[in-house]
Amino acid sequence: MSERLVLVADDAGIRRITVNRPDKLNALNADTLDALQTAFDEAAADAAVRVVVLTGAGPKAFVAGADIAEMADLRPTEGRDFSLRGQKLMRTIETLPKPVIAMVNGFALGGGLELAMGCHLRIAADSAKVGQPEINLGLIPGFGGSQRLLRLAGRSATLELCLLGTPITAERALQLGIVTRVVPAAELEAETLKIATQLAASAPLALRATLDVVNIGGECGIEEGLQYESAQFGLMFATDDMREGTRAFVERRKPAFTGH
Repeated sequence: MSERLVLVADDAGIRRITVNRPDKLNALNADTLDALQTAFDEAAADAAVRVVVLTGAGPKAFVAGADIAEMADLRPTEGRDFSLRGQKLMRTIETLPKPVIAMVNGFALGGGLELAMGCHLRIAADSAKVGQPEINLGLIPGFGGSQRLLRLAGRSATLELCLLGTPITAERALQLGIVTRVVPAAELEAETLKIATQLAASAPLALRATLDVVNIGGECGIEEGLQYESAQFGLMFATDDMREGTRAFVERRKPAFTGH
């Protein structure tokens, strides 16, 4: 099942994870959530993986939302469990010790936008549209959308997207800080892989520390965040990669990081 729902491919330290339900616009049902959970757990554990690129199969959608047909008959406790299942996946992605890039190739709506917001970087095609349309189903975001959107775009934009339920363009999403970059659709894959290649060549321990200080610092006070940053900064001096990076700078050559 997971092999059909989620495709995994590796190339030079870059792991591409593709939601593979193009006939359903890559909608997230319970089995797909489980398959993605397994894929990201395996990516976290594989030392050969330096960066992850997440995308959707087909030309129309990144992920067009949760599977409404599956949700329609859920009882309250089942709905809560479905929400927790999705939130666990989004939190796994958000706290992955390796950069995760969402390659948003089409619609990223509802659970699809929530999935993209769990990633560290979001590169969107200029033809993509994003939104939280759950209100149109008598629902609210259930995979963390209200909370991550609030942190990325602020209260006003969060209320606009969640109350009106109207998708916005990739360009507007960029203005609001929801996506990182917008590129022409024809250049999306090349631009995303260019960024992924740069990250794959960077120092893995420094990448992990950067993700940690931003995640921790974003949820605590400034003094605690500064103390945590200093502690992580100091730890970098215990790494071979720090010695290699500084030596390469002095010797005017490209560093060869090993993750040690």
